[in-house]
Amino acid sequence: MSIRQENYDVIVIGGGPSGMMAAGRAAERGKRVLLVEKNKDVGKKLSLTGGGRCNILNAEEDAKKFMENYGDSAKFLYSTFAKYSMQDAKDFFESKGLPIVVEARKRAFPESQKAVDVTKLMKRYVTSNQVELKADTKVLGFKIENEKIIGIETKDGIYTGDAFVLATGGASYKETGSTGEGISWLKDLGHTVHKSNPNIVPLIASDDWVKDLSGTTLSFMKITFGTDRAKNEGRFSKVGKILFTHFGVSGPLILNSSHEVKKLLEYGEVRASIDMYPDTEIKTLQNKVLDIFNKNKNKMLKNVVKEFVPNGLDEAFTAQFSEELQDTKANNIGREERIELVDRLKAMPLTITGTMGMDWAVISDGGVDLREVDTKTMRSKIHDNLYFTGDVLHINRPSGGFSLQLCWTTGHVAGDSV
Repeated sequence: MSIRQENYDVIVIGGGPSGMMAAGRAAERGKRVLLVEKNKDVGKKLSLTGGGRCNILNAEEDAKKFMENYGDSAKFLYSTFAKYSMQDAKDFFESKGLPIVVEARKRAFPESQKAVDVTKLMKRYVTSNQVELKADTKVLGFKIENEKIIGIETKDGIYTGDAFVLATGGASYKETGSTGEGISWLKDLGHTVHKSNPNIVPLIASDDWVKDLSGTTLSFMKITFGTDRAKNEGRFSKVGKILFTHFGVSGPLILNSSHEVKKLLEYGEVRASIDMYPDTEIKTLQNKVLDIFNKNKNKMLKNVVKEFVPNGLDEAFTAQFSEELQDTKANNIGREERIELVDRLKAMPLTITGTMGMDWAVISDGGVDLREVDTKTMRSKIHDNLYFTGDVLHINRPSGGFSLQLCWTTGHVAGDSV
C-alpha cells in the first residue's frame, strides 16, 4: 500500500458533527488538517437528526441539572464542559448566522427547523478554515510504527500525520455509514472498549391492543416499568408522550426509558403500566367517572368510556373488559366494577419483550472507557497523539439535544487541544 508524501498536523477520521467541529477548530488554530469521510459528503447523519429538524442542543442553563443527563459519565465530563459549554455552542451557531429557538423540555432547534442548515454551516466552518476534505474514502485502520500511530490506512493508500482524532461515531443509523468500525480499532490499540448497544430505541410490546393503536399518540402519560423480581428491584416511572406503533411503543418518553428497560429485560419480560391520569388521585378519578355515569345513565359502557378515556384509546380500553360489562348501562355498573375501571385508567398493563435493536436506535452506547481518556483534552491515556470525540466514547444520555451537545463539546475540546 502506497504512503502519501503529505504529512498532516492533524487527521480527523469521520465527518459527522464532532469530526467537523474538531477539524474546523484545529484548522482555525493554524493546523494543517485532513478530514476523511467514508460517505460521499460530510454530515449525512446530522442532516437526518430530529426528524430532519435537528435538536441541535439542550438549552438547560443549570450546569448541575445539565450534567445529570450524562449519568455515571458526568464525573468524567465536568472538565470537558468547563472548557466548552452549552452556551459556548449556542453562541458559536448564532454568531455564524444560525438563530436558535428553544422549545419544550429546553430542546433547541435551528430557527429554520432544517437540519441541513446545520450541516451546511458546519461544512462551511470546515472549508473556510482550509481543512482538506477527502470524502468517499473508507479508512481501514491505523498505521503503527514502533508502537506509535503514524498514519491511517485507506483504500487509496496511507496518509501520515502527527495527531489523530477518531470521530467515527457509534453503530446506530447504519444506513448513514455509522457502523462503529472505529471503535473496533481501539481494541487493537490496547483500549478497553464497551460493546455497542442500542441506547435510545423503541420497545417491543406483545399486547395486541397496543398494536391496534398504531399511529396513536398520548401526551402526558405516566408509564411504570418493572419485573417479577422481589421488592420491585429496578422499578421506575417516567412521564411524557407515548407513540403506539405496529411493533409496540415509541416516542420521547419511551426512547428516554429504553436504556433502563434494557437492564430489566436481562431478567425476562418487563411488566409495564400506563397511568392516563398521573396528576389525579384515585378517589378524585372515581368521583369523576361516577359523575359521568350519572349523566349518561342509559348509555352502555362502550358508548360512555370516550368521556373519560384519552382520545383514541377508548376502543382498546373497552376491549380490556368482558362483552357483558361493555354492554351494561352506566346506571347498572356497580361500585366494584367502577373501581376496576378506574384502576385500569391508572394502570393499563402492557408487556415489553425487547427493543427494536441497533437499526432503530437514535444513538448507541459503547466505545472507549472514559477512564482511559484525559477528558480535559479528549486525548488517549494510552496513545498520546490520539483523541476521541462523540459516540466513540462510552457515554449514556437521553434524547433532547444532549447527544449533539456532546459532539460539539468533545469535538471543540479535541480540536482545541490536538
